Amino acid sequence: METMKKSDEKMKKHSWIKGFIVILIILFVASYFAGKAYIEKQLKPMAQRESAKEVTINIPKGSTTSSIGNILEENNLIRNSLVFRVVAKLEKVDGLLKAGKYNLNTNMTPKEILNILVKGKVTRDTITFTIPEGYEIKQIAQRLDKKGLVNKEKFLKETENISKFKKRFKFLEDISDDLSLEGFLFPNTYEAYKGADEEEIIEKMLNEFENVYNKHIKDKELKYDFNLNKLITLASIVEREAMIDKERDLVAAVFYNRIKIRKPLESCATVQYVLGERKENLTYDDLEIESKFNTYKYKGLPPGPIASPGLKSILAALNPADVDYLYFVSNGDGSHTFSTNYSDHLRAKNNN
Repeated sequence: METMKKSDEKMKKHSWIKGFIVILIILFVASYFAGKAYIEKQLKPMAQRESAKEVTINIPKGSTTSSIGNILEENNLIRNSLVFRVVAKLEKVDGLLKAGKYNLNTNMTPKEILNILVKGKVTRDTITFTIPEGYEIKQIAQRLDKKGLVNKEKFLKETENISKFKKRFKFLEDISDDLSLEGFLFPNTYEAYKGADEEEIIEKMLNEFENVYNKHIKDKELKYDFNLNKLITLASIVEREAMIDKERDLVAAVFYNRIKIRKPLESCATVQYVLGERKENLTYDDLEIESKFNTYKYKGLPPGPIASPGLKSILAALNPADVDYLYFVSNGDGSHTFSTNYSDHLRAKNNN
C-alpha cells in the first residue's frame, strides 16, 4: 500500500512538472510573439501615406544616437527611441548619424530615417531670384550681391574665366576666351541654396541656357554662317532695342539687312554698353567712343553679346521677318517706325 502511495505521489509530481514546463513554454512562445509584434510595431511608420506629414528637425552637432532618437520620438517620427538606438546598433551605424536640418516624413520607417541621417541628406534653405531679360552681367552681379547670394567682384571674375566653363558646357566651345559669359547667363527665375558659391550660381544659369540651346538652337541652320556667339550677340541687341514682342523679328531683320549690305548696325544699345550707362539721348561724342562694341564706328556685329537675351529675342534672331527695312526710330511709346530708305527714316524721325 505504501509503495503504491509513493508511486501516486511521484506521478503527481511529474505531472505537475510537465504542466509547469508546458506553461513556461506557452508563456515563452506568447512572450516571443508579443515581443516580436511589439518590435515590428516599433519599426513601422507612424502614419499611413495618405495621412503622413512632413516634419523638419534639426540635429545639433555632437548629438548621440540616443539624443537623436529622443528628438525623433518627440517629433512623432518614431515610436520608441530605445528601439531606434538598438536598430542603429544592429545596422552598425551607431555614432555615424550626421548633424543638420532634415525634412522627414511620418510615413518613413526608422530604418529609412536612419539611412537619411547616415547619408546626411540635409535640407538646405533656398533663395529665389529673378534675372530680367536684357540684364548685363554687371547688373546680374549687383542683384545677386544684394540678395546675399554672391560677392559681386568674385562673381564678375568668375564670368571672365570662360575656359573653365567650356569643360562642362560644350556650347561655349566657339566662344573666344577673351570674352566673358555676357549673354549666356539666361534670364529667368531661379532657386539657389543659401551658401551656394559664385560658380554654382553661374552653372545654374548656364544650365538653363543649355536647355534653351538644345531645344531651339542646336539643330538649326544659322543665317550668314553665324556661330552661336554671333547669334546671341544679335539676339542681345534685339533684346535691348525692341520693347514690343511683335517687333522683335522686325528689329532682327533690320540688322540682318544691314550686315548683308555691309552697312554699320548703328545700334544705340551697343554704345550704351560701352558707356556703362543707358543714356536716353546719346551725343555725337558718345557715338565716336573708341570700342569694337561701338556699331556706329565699326561695321558688323560687336565681338560679343551686350546683355542676356530672352527666348523671344533669340527666336527673332533665328527667324527674322522677311522685310527690306534698314532703319527704325522710336515712337516714344515703346513701338518703332520702320523704313526701307534714309529719306523715309528722316521723315519718321521728324514726326517724332
